[in-house]
Amino acid sequence: MEEENIGPKWEGGASAEIKGPTPQQVWDLLRDFGNLHKWIPSLDTCDLLDHGNQLPAQTGLIRYCASTKITSSAGIDQTITLWAKEKLIMIDPIKRCLSYEIVDNNMGFKSYVGTMEILPIINDDVKHGCKIKWSFVSDPVEGWRYEDLVSYIDSSVKLMAKKMEEHIHSSI
Repeated sequence: MEEENIGPKWEGGASAEIKGPTPQQVWDLLRDFGNLHKWIPSLDTCDLLDHGNQLPAQTGLIRYCASTKITSSAGIDQTITLWAKEKLIMIDPIKRCLSYEIVDNNMGFKSYVGTMEILPIINDDVKHGCKIKWSFVSDPVEGWRYEDLVSYIDSSVKLMAKKMEEHIHSSI
């Protein structure tokens, strides 16, 4: 049997600012664990699986997230679906943060825990919106470079912040 060289853990993250809305307004959108597709345009779907009587923000929930990609090889287009099942492992409404782990996927993740938190932006003792911080700890991912994962998190958190800001401003 061949030995697998996992190497050191990857750790990193990214953040994005949201002008205007309060941290609580943004948290109210993020804490709904089954609605990530509303905030990350590259996701086609995000559905809660077997949630029964659980609330939409209760540890133990599992969501299925997927996106469809079209690849071309030798002039033939092929549609593939990239998916992950993610389990909510911690949620703290006071600190406005949640953590989840990838429990199954077809994207090469072996071990991954992500944390998202909403932090106030304070300048000169005056509140000016908030920041979404998305961090992760992961084993190296098959077929990815560390920079690829950081870039994905960075672009996703920026798109998420933009969509949430637009949603909150349009609801006022």
